[in-house]
Order: sequence, then C-alpha cells, then structure tokens
Amino acid sequence: MTTTTERLAAADLHETEDFSAAAREWLRANFPRELAGRQAYDYQTPQEVLEADLPYMRWMRAMGAAGLGVPTWPVEYGGAGLDARQARLFAEEMAHAEAFNPIVGMGVLMFGPTLLQYGDEVQKRRHLPPIARGEMRWCQGFSEPGAGSDLAALQTRCEDKGDHWLVNGQKTWTSGAHLADWCFCLVRTDKTRKQEGISFLLIDMRSPGVSVRPIRLISGQSPFCETFFSDVKVPKENLMGPLNAGWGIGKRLLQHERAGLSAGRAKSAGLPLSALAKRYVGTDAEGRLADFDLRARLARHLVRQRVFSQTLQRVAAEARGAGPNAGTSIVKNVGARLAQERSELMVEIMGSQGLGTQAGKFSAAELGIVTEWLKGKAYSIYGGSQEIQNNIISKRILNLPDR
Repeated sequence: MTTTTERLAAADLHETEDFSAAAREWLRANFPRELAGRQAYDYQTPQEVLEADLPYMRWMRAMGAAGLGVPTWPVEYGGAGLDARQARLFAEEMAHAEAFNPIVGMGVLMFGPTLLQYGDEVQKRRHLPPIARGEMRWCQGFSEPGAGSDLAALQTRCEDKGDHWLVNGQKTWTSGAHLADWCFCLVRTDKTRKQEGISFLLIDMRSPGVSVRPIRLISGQSPFCETFFSDVKVPKENLMGPLNAGWGIGKRLLQHERAGLSAGRAKSAGLPLSALAKRYVGTDAEGRLADFDLRARLARHLVRQRVFSQTLQRVAAEARGAGPNAGTSIVKNVGARLAQERSELMVEIMGSQGLGTQAGKFSAAELGIVTEWLKGKAYSIYGGSQEIQNNIISKRILNLPDR
C-alpha cells in the first residue's frame, strides 16, 4: 500500500491538484490543531523547553519522519525527495492549514545544503539525517575578534598531529553555540597564505577544550556567544572538502545563509501592519487610517514588501535548482532593510506603547515588537555586512574594478 508521504514524492508535476490533495490529507492526519497559528521555536530554545511541549514534539517527529522538514533533500539523507515546485505547493498547503515547519536552524538553512555539495558520503550519512529530523543543532564558527568583515584574516589554528587535528583559537558572534551539538568552522591550516590557507572543519561541541560564553545584547537576549578552542582534538575524518579549500566552501555556505535570511524576511510574521495601525492609531469616518502621512508610508512599505516577495519567487524559478549565487547579496541587503523598516513602523504605530521593556506595563505582544526592533538593528550585519554585500555586487555582478 502506498503511503501519503510516498504519494507526495511521486505526484506528477502536472497533477498539482492531486499533489495538493495529498498534502492536505497528510496535514490533516499529522498536524496538531492546537498548534495552528504558532511559529517554530528558534535556535535559542533550550531542549528541555522543546521536550516539554508535547504537541510541538509530536509535530516535529511527524515532519522529520516524512522528510518534509527538508522537502527537497534526497530521501537517502532524510529528505522527502520533492522538487522545488512540489516543495512550494506543500508550503502553500501548510500556510492554508496555519501550520509551520518546526525543523529549523543553521543545519537546515546553511550547513546541510553545503554538506550535500561538498561532503563525502560518510559525512552526509552521519550528519544529514539527524538534521532532517530536528535532532542535531549546529552553530557557525566563522567570525573572530580580529576577523569580522575581513573574514579571511582569521587566525584560529588547526595543526596536523598525524592521527588528529589540534585546534586553538577563538570565534565570536557564534549564534546558539551554548546550545549547539556541532560547529562548522573555518580554521587556518596554512599560515603562509590567506584565503588559500583556510580549511573547513566539523567540531563536536562536547569535545574537551571547547568553552562557550554567551554575549548579552541590547535586546536583553544572548543569542550570540564567544567560543574558545583550547587544544581541541578533532578526528581527521571531520575535515570537509580538500585541505586548504575551506574558503570556497565557506563562501558557498554564506550564499545559502543570505538566501535563507532573505526568504525568511519576505514573510511578515505576526499581526498585519494595517491591522496594528488601526488598533493603535484609529480610523477616520471612511475607515481609513487617521494619520495620512503614516498611511502613505505604510502603503509604500507594503508595496515594497510584496514586490520583494515576488522577486524572490522569480529568482528561485529562474535558478531552476542551481542554488544561490552572487545575486543573493542584493536580496539580502533589500530584505534586511525591509525587515528593519517594518519594525520601525510597528514601534512608531504603537506610540508610547512602543517603548516597552517591562512586563506588566506592556503586553507580551508589545514587548515582543520592541525586542524585535532592537534585534533588527543587526540585520544589516548578519550573513555579511551591507558594505561587504555591496562589494560583492560591484565585483561579481556589475564587474566594476577594485579601484
């Protein structure tokens, strides 16, 4: 007997109605209705919080078992084997059901797609299925105190000790390192060359010599960490790709990160801006926002948001599975600015209620909006700063000279 999941993967592209019907059937059977309208937990959520949320864990296990958390990954690595169009149709049916993908994080967004391209078979079979099931968390060991925008200046040393690698150094802004199981890390294996002396290494965060210190931000949260490596022994098989070829792998991973961040920011979560404005600002006799200037700026933002979302769809369709490219730098910058603009509008709309920092005086929703506004100031830095993206655009797309 053919299961619904198998029918999802086998549905003919031209029979979209049949595919969508199969997706709806699967969602009705597996999505806990008490989760409708919620969002996925992020990488800052402790494991004990996830495990205490039984409906959420039931949903995560169902998605993981079906491979639908990473729908386009090959079945042998834990995915559902869907093509891009089928994955989009399934996402649309999830939206209609007010469902969400609970399998998130850097393993899905960044490392998994890169491992599919550059990893060996043993590495793929070891790491991809746990990521696809939401059982393994990854963090990114790229930036260092002296190597942020100039990432190629990184100095974390990785020495060949015959039967293992020995790693010493420090990484910073390591998102979720205090909760991560593994770290994909750029390390220096040749001190005589810059980009050509960097390798891509996979480090078990439970290894002796790894220590993590969270960094407290203006939002009050600590999603980023300082990560220290002191004589950390790493098995030889944890080198991904050839020795000293890590720079190219790292650049490809950053393209996946920028594409993922852009896609995420194309989706406006929470209460629609127009509804929020009507609630806090009020309407005139004709049902329009009472503040004409705010109404005009809100309309412009919503138009830009819609155009950005449609542009992402067009870019994905034109790529035809080829993966991200230098163009992701453009959509990354635009997506970051739109997300910041949205948060700024929300805070302005709420007036004095948009200054909330203490529970009791402000609602949870108001506090959440203020936290998002503060956090959003870094969107133009995540995944490579705006200035770095402008350099990539000028060199790789516009072919402008360095000087």
